[in-house]
Amino acid sequence: MRELHFKDYFWNGELTSTGGYDCIIQHLNDGKRTCKEIEDFMKARASIEEKYAKELLGLSKKVCGHNEMNTLKRSLDMFKLQTEHVSLSHLQLAQTMRDEAKKLEDFRERQKETRKKVEQQMDALHKQRATQFKKTMETKKTYEQKCRDKEEAEQNMNRNASTSNVKQQEKVNILRYCGGWAGDRLYMHNVSVLGKTREDWQKEHIKACEVFEKQEVERINTLRNMVWTHLNQLSQQCVTSDELHEEVRKSLEQCDIQEDIEHFVNLRRTGDKPPALSSPLIPCSVLI
Repeated sequence: MRELHFKDYFWNGELTSTGGYDCIIQHLNDGKRTCKEIEDFMKARASIEEKYAKELLGLSKKVCGHNEMNTLKRSLDMFKLQTEHVSLSHLQLAQTMRDEAKKLEDFRERQKETRKKVEQQMDALHKQRATQFKKTMETKKTYEQKCRDKEEAEQNMNRNASTSNVKQQEKVNILRYCGGWAGDRLYMHNVSVLGKTREDWQKEHIKACEVFEKQEVERINTLRNMVWTHLNQLSQQCVTSDELHEEVRKSLEQCDIQEDIEHFVNLRRTGDKPPALSSPLIPCSVLI
């Protein structure tokens, strides 16, 4: 299937029309707006990650199981430690997102500068073409009017041939010169200049279309890859978080209930015999 390109499908029937060019520029402006929207999205997403990371980091510093002991204490300490590590990984993710947003901003600015140069050149050519077209049409109008004046004067002279004088003949000759060779030369000169102007504009229009299409290819590719990378980063964050959580699960597997019970007993026990009923507590009547 034949590929479609900007340079083949954005022409206009009217010489001074810029409709096709304007259509491309509007599309590029829309694309630039999309780049800015994705850039802002990345920055906002980074702010959310940073806020979450800081709150999670603060949570990991709070007292949690301070009075526990033995295997459960070790598991809870690991739980807090890995919560801190998860928060730091989210903080790193936030910075990575900001870096990606900065890359997109730089990309957008580079395209802006390239477009600016091309647009300035094309605007100048459009203005030059419109000016020369107007000048040519005015020359044509003047030339045609002088031709009509010449024909009218010749007809009048022919109708009044018997009474025509030298002055009338000179007027006809002047009109013939102005409306003929001299007027024709000026008009054809302007037509020639307009043709050259059109040719220059057409070449530059093709070049501009090629530049704009290249920019559009780069823009679509950049945005597609950036979103893809963003999703990969989110997926990797899930993997990282799960790996850190796995360390807590491993610690919990080592949490031995009976061992903790025995540890507490051995550490804090107060005695292994209950109190006996001693003689001072027994009434005298019972002793007799």
